[in-house]
Amino acid sequence: MSLISRKASRGGSTKFANLAYKSTPYMYIAPFFIVFAAVGLFPLLYTMWVATRNYNTITGDAGWAVCGSTCGSSDATWLGNFQWVLQQRDFWVALRNTFSIFFISTIPQLIAAIFIAWVLNANLKAKTFWRMGVLLPYVVAPSAAGIIFSQIFSDKMGAFNVLIQAIGMQPIAWHANTLASHIAIATIVNFRWTGYNSLIILAAMQAIPNDVMEAAVVDGAGKLRTFFSVTLPMLRPTLIFVVINSTIGGLQIFDEVQMFHNGTSGYGGPNRQYLTVSLYLWDLGFNKVTIGQPNLGRAAAVAWLLFLVIVFVAMINFMLTRLLATGDSSAKSRKPKRS
Repeated sequence: MSLISRKASRGGSTKFANLAYKSTPYMYIAPFFIVFAAVGLFPLLYTMWVATRNYNTITGDAGWAVCGSTCGSSDATWLGNFQWVLQQRDFWVALRNTFSIFFISTIPQLIAAIFIAWVLNANLKAKTFWRMGVLLPYVVAPSAAGIIFSQIFSDKMGAFNVLIQAIGMQPIAWHANTLASHIAIATIVNFRWTGYNSLIILAAMQAIPNDVMEAAVVDGAGKLRTFFSVTLPMLRPTLIFVVINSTIGGLQIFDEVQMFHNGTSGYGGPNRQYLTVSLYLWDLGFNKVTIGQPNLGRAAAVAWLLFLVIVFVAMINFMLTRLLATGDSSAKSRKPKRS
């Protein structure tokens, strides 16, 4: 009996050891999911509940949301806030401005980041100094960068207008003109994020095997031909990540716009020239400009619509990355046919 009990004990210990071995990786990542559930998932679900309610900072929860005269309905329904938001001109203007600022900022930012990464990947002296130097603008607080550039792009005595007036040109109404305001805000965004993205692209460049680069040189390819034919195609997954990451950040832009506002009438400009979705959300939920009374329910509805847009962009990122990986793997597995 003692021999049987010892074997049973060894068998139980072995099963426990195997279970502990298999569960160890999950135990390592469990704290992340616990923290995410507490500070990420719960607020997300709570915001969804608030988005269905007539909820404001003064009266609190007053039941299901009502779209009201905007929709021509007084029925209380969980879609009331979403219906009201989608009927607002300011929401669509904010969405247009958000994407406009994104396109104006991302395209030059991506080109500049690739060029800076290409230069930093060369055989430079004091490489660490230059690589850390491009990251300095990222360290600057968004509010500080916004204040600095709001003075540069001031309508009357801004540094840029003073400079162009000195050469005989007319000053630019940065806050009154829609395109000019988008360019100014995009400049602030590019100032902070170009160096950060260039380091990500630089890391991807350094991961390219030297054998590939040497083979291109042996085949007679110059620096430009090697860059466009070898380096750039191998950076496609990283470039997709940078573009989508910039998109998500651009959709949430708030600090730069608020600092650029600089006390002009109306949030997002007198005619909402540079009103973004995040600024419109804050205006609905915490300010008394748009509807006379803060409404957290409608602000939560805007937050969820913005969340859905971000999820949609993330799905595009996933599909593009998967398509790219499938194309690369199929190209590698394809063998040339003998004639």
